[in-house]
Amino acid sequence: MKDPYSVLGVPKDADAAQIKSSYRKLAKELHPDVNPGDSIVEQRFKEVTAAYNLLSDPEKKAKYDRGEIGADGTPNRGYGARQRAGAGGGFGGGGFGGGGFGGFEAEDVEDFFGDIFGRQRQRQRQRTVKMRGKDVNYTINVTFEEAALGVKRRLKLYDGSHVDVDIPPGTSDGQSLRLRGKGMPGMGGGEAGDAFVEIQVQPHKFFERDGNDIFLELPVTITEALLGARVRVPTIHGPVAVKIPAGSNTGTSLRLNGKGVGGRKGGPGDQYVQLKVMLPDKPDADLNDFVREWSAKGNYDVRKKLGFPE
Repeated sequence: MKDPYSVLGVPKDADAAQIKSSYRKLAKELHPDVNPGDSIVEQRFKEVTAAYNLLSDPEKKAKYDRGEIGADGTPNRGYGARQRAGAGGGFGGGGFGGGGFGGFEAEDVEDFFGDIFGRQRQRQRQRTVKMRGKDVNYTINVTFEEAALGVKRRLKLYDGSHVDVDIPPGTSDGQSLRLRGKGMPGMGGGEAGDAFVEIQVQPHKFFERDGNDIFLELPVTITEALLGARVRVPTIHGPVAVKIPAGSNTGTSLRLNGKGVGGRKGGPGDQYVQLKVMLPDKPDADLNDFVREWSAKGNYDVRKKLGFPE
């Protein structure tokens, strides 16, 4: 556990007002409501809160300052033995007061035993306490194309270091990638935690995805649909020329083989282009006149064959 004074950024002789003021400032900056979804800031907020809970309690603060308890509030092993040694006859039956123990003063003896028991506690903890580090969560935003084709992104970790993350082709929105050993460090020789990186894919203006297939609604003119045409169609691999068959209608679907998302298992998906016949934005008098003349020769029923009531 970190020293609570260092966590709050106050000196050892800080009074209650200084401790409270520093805590309020840090808590305001690090509160989870101000930093939603940031697990690193959340961990820091917990450390600051734990440090304040210890130092704001006069009894716990006094015990910590005397070395009776650690930063986590648990008793320090060996402290009782040190106290008994200081109150008893000392080594070889000589008292520590009045120049006992080779002329050391009582404060020197306390420091001496503090060093001994401190090293003993440290060695004992290293032997007995082995804890895996905490996992850490991150988020990376990518475009539709980057998720479909794969991309490499540099990620800043909680300790300020950086790691390159390979986002594989075919990554889906919300998918999580695991970086082994890139989480919080372990204790007592325990292994480090892992970093989990959630990939958030931004929606695309034209494309929609279903598995490894991509769907696109393509507007076409009356002329292109009626007489047929060759038009350029966007894909994640770049635009391609596509033939619109004569007599196409709204809902007609064209399949572009292999123009979908490249999956890690099997080949890439396909892209499906659904046509949508569009009228001119503004009314065209010539077109209206032609349709009236053409309709007079015999209109066609588009609802009867679907079973709509007359």
